[in-house]
Parts: sequence; C-alpha cells; structure tokens
Amino acid sequence: GASKSSYAANEQAYPAETAAAYDTGSYDAASGDSGSGAELPQGRKFIITMNVDAETDDLDSALNRLNTALAEVSGYIQDQNIYNGSAYYSGRRYRSASLTLRIPADSLDGFQADVASLANVTSSRSSEDVTLQYVDTESRITALKTEQDRLMELLSQAETMADLLEIESRLTQVRSDLESYTSQLKVLENQVDYATMYLNLSEVTEYTPVAEKTRLQ
Repeated sequence: GASKSSYAANEQAYPAETAAAYDTGSYDAASGDSGSGAELPQGRKFIITMNVDAETDDLDSALNRLNTALAEVSGYIQDQNIYNGSAYYSGRRYRSASLTLRIPADSLDGFQADVASLANVTSSRSSEDVTLQYVDTESRITALKTEQDRLMELLSQAETMADLLEIESRLTQVRSDLESYTSQLKVLENQVDYATMYLNLSEVTEYTPVAEKTRLQ
C-alpha cells in the first residue's frame, strides 16, 4: 500500500544549483544617483525604481501631459495626491502633486523624455537584480506541481485509511505552498515588467535656480 516512505522519496528538492546556473555575472546597478545610462544585461530580471523631482509653472497642464504620456505607453497612476495651495513657502501659496507611476519597463526611456520636458528635473534610478529569486520561485513551483501529480497518483492507490489521510494531508500542504509561490511569482513579474517612478511635481512662479539641469538617464 501507499505509505509515507513511498511518496516522500518522490518529493522534489529545490537544488541551489538550478538558480546558480542562471547567475551569469553581477551587475553593479546605479543607486542613489542618475546612473551611467548603461543597458541592463540581457536575460536577467530587474526591478527598476526611479525618484524624480520636477517643477512646473502650470500643474494642471503638466498633469494632463503626464496622463497623455502614460496612456501612450500603457502605464498607469498607482497613487496620486494633489495639494491645492494648503502649504506656504516664502510667503506665498503653492500647489504640488505626489504620484506613484507604473510604466512598462521597455517603455521607460521614452517616457522619461516626456518627464524631462518639465523644468528643473532631478532624478535617481536604481535597478535591483532579482534573477535568482525569480528562477528559484519558478523552480519551486515546478517541483510542487510534480509532487502534486505524484500524490494524486498515490491517492488513487491508497489501500488503508492511514495512508489516505497521510497523503491527503501532504496534498493539502503542497497545494497551499503552490498557491503561495504562484502568487509570489505574479507579484515579482509585475515588479519586473513595470518600472516604478515616484514623482514629486511642484507648481512654482519662478523656477529654482540650478547650476545645471540634471538629465534623466
């Protein structure tokens, strides 16, 4: 009959070398500055994050332009807060907007050109290499699906109630783990596919003097 020893031996391990095989080299991503502008290595998975500060003399117009640019690249606004003159600076009111934008990673460079049309833009960009995490999660999902199939086979062959209960208990755990890792992979895929831009946009009557306008990279 089916027993713990009969199916435990079929449980799939998650060998570290599976993920290590994808480790074709490291990438020293820019962090805390505008970056070098170098292309990211092909075949790897990166989470790209940008922090952008910009000024405009017409907040409503700037937001409309941003919305148009977002629509053109199928991006979207994840969070948005607009402050309508509730704060004072140098004796006058000013308006500002704080936005969290999600932009398809392969359209980020083009979208940056639209943001760069705003005055006094400064930015920082970071790229987190999550290739090993991505591959490890995929490997765990594959292993769990294999074990699930094997357990289903053993379930149909169970000859005693003890075996049946033991296999069902393990099957419940495997299904729970599979659901968890599948959810993790979906979140990771979204983070990789869509870059995140934190944009602080201020409406001013006079642009803040800068020695040199920082170019978005």
